[in-house]
Amino acid sequence: MRKAFLIAIATCCIGTSKVYGQIGEPRNDLAIGFNAGYTLNQVMFNPTIQQKFKGAPTFGFTARYTCEKYFKSLCSIQLEVNYTNLGWEELIETSDDTYKRDINYIQIPLLARMGWGYEQKGALFYVVAGPQVGFYLSDKGHKGGLFNDSTLNLRPGQVNQQYDMPVKNKFEYGITAGAGLEVNTKIGHFLLEGRYYYGLSDIFGNGKKDVFGRSANGTIVVKASYLFDIVRTRRTSTDRK
Repeated sequence: MRKAFLIAIATCCIGTSKVYGQIGEPRNDLAIGFNAGYTLNQVMFNPTIQQKFKGAPTFGFTARYTCEKYFKSLCSIQLEVNYTNLGWEELIETSDDTYKRDINYIQIPLLARMGWGYEQKGALFYVVAGPQVGFYLSDKGHKGGLFNDSTLNLRPGQVNQQYDMPVKNKFEYGITAGAGLEVNTKIGHFLLEGRYYYGLSDIFGNGKKDVFGRSANGTIVVKASYLFDIVRTRRTSTDRK
């Protein structure tokens, strides 16, 4: 899993170096702004724990540098710093017990971006992909129901150690990818995007003596962003797309 993360970083860096090679038309566009959205998260446990998708808001800061137009493709590097509430919510069918764990992170994705469409006025479709790291802030469990031996013993596989287990790994990492639509106007850039994050690190210990061999986040993200230009490449009248 660590090798996969390093490969993702290397791929992003290689993509960046190719962009800076300026084989196509050079650009020098810097835009910054804010993003907000909603996450649907599950933790990939092994042994398996039945779960619902746990929903929560996310928001943060976005910076994007566009440095080349290669044929019709706009090449950019995008950095975000986001607050995100992850964790899991269990689907308990054997009793009236309920359980949800909120785990709060600061997440930092570094994304290579390719876009096709209008640079100035109009719509542009784009894809993003790259590595992401996260820093643990806090967590809190929410129990409902009896939560005694009579209900815990009814769980499939009788896996119940997770309820009082502290988060061990305060640093997480993984890979993320997605696609979106950007509308460019005189007052800025409006973006709507869907993304998936696949965690490569585990929340809890995964050694031979630990309960879980796997406990990583898997997150669906839908977000909207607004960016405004700080630096903009001058364009001729024939260079409008």
